[in-house]
Amino acid sequence: MSLTLLDPTRRSSPEALASRTVPRALSDHRLAASRYQPSAELVDAVNVALALGAPLLITGEPGTGKTQVAWYLAWHFGLDFATQVFPLNVRSSTTADDLLYRFDAVGYFRSAQTGKAAQQVDFVTPGPLWQAYSLGAPSLVLIDEIDKAPRDFPNDILNVIDQHRFFVPEANAWIERPADAPPPVMIITSNSERRLPEPFLRRCVFHHIALTDALVRRAVAAHAGAWPELAGHAVDAAVDRFFELRRMNLRKPPATSELLMWLAILNGLGATTAALQDAPARALPALSVLVKDADDLASL
Repeated sequence: MSLTLLDPTRRSSPEALASRTVPRALSDHRLAASRYQPSAELVDAVNVALALGAPLLITGEPGTGKTQVAWYLAWHFGLDFATQVFPLNVRSSTTADDLLYRFDAVGYFRSAQTGKAAQQVDFVTPGPLWQAYSLGAPSLVLIDEIDKAPRDFPNDILNVIDQHRFFVPEANAWIERPADAPPPVMIITSNSERRLPEPFLRRCVFHHIALTDALVRRAVAAHAGAWPELAGHAVDAAVDRFFELRRMNLRKPPATSELLMWLAILNGLGATTAALQDAPARALPALSVLVKDADDLASL
């Protein structure tokens, strides 16, 4: 990893940007899937959810690897990421229909106005759950960060995830999981920004990922190849400083994902154990990777 792309004393070229070696496995869930190290408690929760055919709700602060669980399970069970994994990245405007299907109302009315014989069903696009049901084979559905959705979203999908069927009025058809097909593995993540409805919680198997010393060190060990030149003692010193920052009651404490990126940067900087141990918190190298709030910087 090169850390000298920007030199204010002279201009560079587009080739300098093209030549970057970015540690993609630290931010690409698919590439990192095989490196994930589940805890014994998570393994137990996954097995319970699989045995019941129930959704697994995973909570925890951002950066603790909640989303990575879904891609790890897809990798572990040999699912094709492109054809057997169906993610829904929740936004503030997401509705239950986004999980089931999308109807292009604008396209339908535009077609009808041109005098063409438009059928509503021609403007229906299957959503993640519909695609999983249609597959008729093992699959995984990820509902990522459900707490970002409008308050009604969890209640609106209750009956669907319970009964594995829903009606599409534009197609005048019921969509349901084939009786001889396994239910899709459903992983739901939440940053716990707000409490989810109790009827929804009753239908889920629950697991909380706490950012513990053991979790962090498992993640660091799994990704050690991303910082090959960083001495073992320097890695330990960096982890210690990471936890020191988390104990400082920052408004936005760093999480595991930020620690992994920091270690990759320290590798490129050639950071030494002594420098990491002796530097004041405000003078730690590449602090911008760990501290993301102006007030937190001031408090350091």
